[in-house]
Amino acid sequence: MRKPIVAGNWKMNGSRESVSELVSEIISVGTLPCDVFICPPSVFFDLVGSQIADSPMDMGAQNIDWRESGAYTGEISAAMVKQSGCRYALVGHSERRTLFHETDVEVAKKFKAALDVGMTPVLCLGETLQQRQSGDTEEVVSSQLKTVMQTLSVAEFGQGIVAYEPIWAIGTGETATPALASEVHGVIRGLLQDQAPVLGDEMRILYGGSVNASNAAGLFAEADIDGALVGGASLISEDFVAICRATGTN
Repeated sequence: MRKPIVAGNWKMNGSRESVSELVSEIISVGTLPCDVFICPPSVFFDLVGSQIADSPMDMGAQNIDWRESGAYTGEISAAMVKQSGCRYALVGHSERRTLFHETDVEVAKKFKAALDVGMTPVLCLGETLQQRQSGDTEEVVSSQLKTVMQTLSVAEFGQGIVAYEPIWAIGTGETATPALASEVHGVIRGLLQDQAPVLGDEMRILYGGSVNASNAAGLFAEADIDGALVGGASLISEDFVAICRATGTN
């Protein structure tokens, strides 16, 4: 049985005051029916880490560099992120792919770098609106997934998490219907199954794309959706908590 997991990606938002208040509000509700982690901007790692130290909530990084060290101004290595208290790392988020032109090969390197320091990488996959309209969703998602899988053993890849986030539904207010999201999740799980039955059975696959308190339960009712990667709604404590609680209604 795959335990649901909900992640909050705060992106480039927050101040020390708002971050402290948000974390306190989430922690105050007590135990939730899923694994939970939040990804604050890196400048708030110490603040968030100290607040969640005695809670079941974990922390993740929004991005990492795959190189260990060097003259890469502004970059942060996986080891640095791990030492700052992060257990998870997002790799290949659509905004990194589209705005910063990260390639599938670079994403694969980041996935491996996270594993190498003992973090859990969250591999983000997804298609643009044009690719969906052209009927290329399966081809795009399959290529993104296979580029990473082929660089790792089954055991290595199995230590990660996958998140399907259709680019056309991120920050737009649009969301894939539960049936549409489930269809793509089924494709992903089938590809994992082809690689190794254990991957298909055990890998947690999250949905990301304008997930909110109103649509979460419907999404989580689908058998292949194991939780959510939440953007804007993760900045509102009551909405984020409601999404987490929705994992326990199915």
